[in-house]
Amino acid sequence: MAAANYDGATVTNMNMKPEKKYWLDNPGNVRKILYALYGLWALLVLADFAYEKETHFPVEGWFGFFGIFGLLACGGVILASKVLRVFLKREEDYYD
Repeated sequence: MAAANYDGATVTNMNMKPEKKYWLDNPGNVRKILYALYGLWALLVLADFAYEKETHFPVEGWFGFFGIFGLLACGGVILASKVLRVFLKREEDYYD
């Protein structure tokens, strides 16, 4: 039976030290960070109205192009890293 001590950490056995709970261990806090990042992204896309663009290519003149391009580029980097991991991963005891 798990018991909670005075600082909110759970103790699974009375002989064990309590596990410290960190701020990001709470899924609600992670959700808050994601919502803040989505809000920031939306504000940056809306900031597209605040200035006049000097474009080199016609596609740069589209509304929200750089925000959407940045989001897609970030997703592409993540997907590329997953593909590269297949070729670059090593065994757990590779350096022993």
